[in-house]
Parts: sequence; C-alpha cells; structure tokens
Amino acid sequence: MPRPDFPKTILEFQQQFGTEEACAKYLIESRWPDGFSCPHCAGREYYWKKGRNLLQCKACGYQASVTAGTVMHRSKQPLTLWFWAAYLVTTHTPGMSALQFQRQAGISNYETAFLMLHKLRAAMVKNDRTKLNGVVELDETLIGGSEKGKPGRGAGGKVLVAGAVEIHGEAVSRVRLGVIPNASKSSLERFVVENIEPGSTIKTDGWAGYSGLGKLGYQHIATVEGTPERASVILPHAHRTFSNLKSWLIGTHHGVSEQHLPAYLNEFVFRFNRRKTPMAAFQTVLGLAGERRGPTYRGLYGVAKGSTEWVHPRTPVARGFAR
Repeated sequence: MPRPDFPKTILEFQQQFGTEEACAKYLIESRWPDGFSCPHCAGREYYWKKGRNLLQCKACGYQASVTAGTVMHRSKQPLTLWFWAAYLVTTHTPGMSALQFQRQAGISNYETAFLMLHKLRAAMVKNDRTKLNGVVELDETLIGGSEKGKPGRGAGGKVLVAGAVEIHGEAVSRVRLGVIPNASKSSLERFVVENIEPGSTIKTDGWAGYSGLGKLGYQHIATVEGTPERASVILPHAHRTFSNLKSWLIGTHHGVSEQHLPAYLNEFVFRFNRRKTPMAAFQTVLGLAGERRGPTYRGLYGVAKGSTEWVHPRTPVARGFAR
C-alpha cells in the first residue's frame, strides 16, 4: 500500500488536515503503510487512545505513539500546528521565519515558533544522503556584515561557508553548504571528502587550499581568477548560489546568529535540492523526522559554544555581506 498523498494547495491542506484526528490518521498511514504492526509482538489490531496519539495493541497491550522518534514526540503543541509548520516551511517559496510563523499561526510565544521550526530543520538532513558527483564547482563565501580589518578569506567577525554545486549540463542539480573554521587545506579537504564522490571533477579558483584534491582521487581543475571581479565568471553557479543564500538570509530572516547558521544552511540546501518538487518536501520532512528528534530548548537557547554571552535566536550575524 503506498503512503498517503500530500496536499498540493492550501485549500487541500485545510480540508485534509483540519483536525487532530486527520493528522494522526495521516501519520499512522505514513508510518505503517501496510497496516499497523505492533513493535512488540507484531499484532495487527489496536485500540486508538484518543487525545494521547497512542495505538494500543489488542494482543499484548503495548502502546505505540504515532510521534515516537520524531521531532513532534512529547510536544505540547497540537499536530495540526506541526503540520502547518511543515507545510509552510517546505512549500512557501521564500521560506518562513519564526516571526512570520508565530504571526500566521497565532502562537503567543516567539521561542515556541523558533523551536518548532528548528526541529523541522533538523529533520531535513539525512545521515546517509548521497554525495555530489560528476562536475562540481567548489568555493567559499563569507557571511557577515562589513567591518574594518583584513578583507578576504581571513576577515574577522564573519563566518566562512564552503559550498559545492553539482552541475548537470548547464544547470545546477544539487548543492551542499557547510560552515568551516577556516580556508586551510585540511578544512577544505574535510568538506570535500564529506560531500563529494571521489572521481568527480572539481572546479575551483587558484586558492592553495585546494591544491591537494588530485591526491584524494578527484579530477581537479583550478583557474586563477586574477581579480575578485572574475570569480563569478570562473565559478558562476557557485557564486549564484551564494548570492541566493545571502538574499534569503537577509530577505526572509533579516540576518541569523552564528550559533544557528548551520541549521539555516541545512534548510537552504533541503529546499534548493527539492525545488522542482516543493509539495513532496512536506511529506519528506515528516518522514525524515523519525531519523532524529531535533534540538532541545536548552540546546537552542543555551550559551553559544565558545561564548560567555546569551545568544538570542534573532541576533543577526550581520545585516550586510562581504564577498
């Protein structure tokens, strides 16, 4: 039996997921597409525990939660709200900020909206996702506002993000983004090994940090850019991706903190790689939710690593960008 269909319009969504019972039914059909099977005794029949989202096996009495192992597990928020969050995040073209979600969903507490969206972002990453392959453009960019001091890769007060863009023909297929500590050879090679299949052709600029890619089993094509203005000519797809990323961070989120930037990079990658099937991403988020439970409130609102100050979720890295 195939998994249940997902809504393609807002009207379909409202009709399909207007009640807690409808959302629970969707989760049951998604998690047990061939019919319920008790995790304890493989029994096929159950009692439905309304209000607790539990299926109690008629044979052994084992209680299985429809949200167990997901980002929704033990949440005090209704399933209808979780479904709205998943739908808005995955189908709204510019994305959805926590402030927008708070207003549209009528949530009184900003931190609740922020936590829910970050839990969904955690569910967007698969541990066994396939690596990029074929022809890949590779570069880094700085996320942060204009500040005095050293420019370029060694600039202070900014976050360095590595980006790999898979090219099929003349079009971009998939991307990978990640925060890296610096532009050293070891940092860049670690990002490459984690995200790109050996044997792929990697195009870069002439930065020395990429000089050892050939020894790692990649076909490396390095082009010296000469001037910064030529960078977008040498690696057009990578620079277009960085430009879209920065526009999204500023336009939708008005800047994000360094602490939470990796989560936003994950969302950007998830949405970009599924841009041709945006509606299917709704079910993907709920399906992937079983692989990880997402961050906790303490993890999101605690002290940032290496910092002695409280980091509010809306504290921006910057409101302008360099490079």
